[in-house]
Amino acid sequence: MNLNVKDINLAYDDLGTGPAVILIHGFPLNRQMWQPQLKPLADAGYRVIAPDLRGFGASDAPAGGYSMDVFADDIIALLDSLKIDKAVVGGMSMGGYVLLNLMERYAERVRAACFIATRANADDEAGRARRSAMAAEAERLGANPVIKIFAELLFATETAERNPALIALVTSWMRSAAPQGLAGGLLAMRDRKDYVEELTSFQLPSLVLAGAEDRAAPLEVAQVLIDGLSGCRSKVIEKAGHMLNMEQPAIFNETMIEFLKSLPE
Repeated sequence: MNLNVKDINLAYDDLGTGPAVILIHGFPLNRQMWQPQLKPLADAGYRVIAPDLRGFGASDAPAGGYSMDVFADDIIALLDSLKIDKAVVGGMSMGGYVLLNLMERYAERVRAACFIATRANADDEAGRARRSAMAAEAERLGANPVIKIFAELLFATETAERNPALIALVTSWMRSAAPQGLAGGLLAMRDRKDYVEELTSFQLPSLVLAGAEDRAAPLEVAQVLIDGLSGCRSKVIEKAGHMLNMEQPAIFNETMIEFLKSLPE
């Protein structure tokens, strides 16, 4: 489905009925990464909404103006258009940075938070410089420089050996990303805020899901979220890397549904 929000076209999937759950994809991916979750969550009694962020998937990719504030504002505009007052928000990697922004700026719209393969800290100076360089390359050369770096970071070793088709599929999504979306996402991540000190102030029910073999968001950064968020539930999924929801969908879905069912009405 498509909706025009704030002058751009946002593509999204919308499945099931019941309390709303919105799933925000990571970089340089799109909403197709949530295919293993849509039906199981809908079957469990939830309305699952998975948008393509601006610049990614089938959503419009404007030439500039990307930031975590803009991504978060788009999500709120989508919820408004769908007449959804409050949603459980799950954010994977870059989607987790959008989730933190939503919790800070739109706490009244977030029923609960699910942090997936993500972190609360901002980039250090070296990290920011790498993002700037990669954004310039992406604008000039498209997805290839990005694929080279990210393809190696996304999966557990065993996934690479056991499921080459999954890796090929995810790589095809990266390859299809618009250069301006890739550059915009990289700059938005470069300039994102650090939330480590603010975690204790977030009083929403939360769940942290981490892959035991995640090289992009290793367990120590998941631990910062777990320690900082009050009364947070957590699960480390074995034999999973950064794409834990696709690498180990059964255990991922079971953990997420258990968390959703535990929430107060």
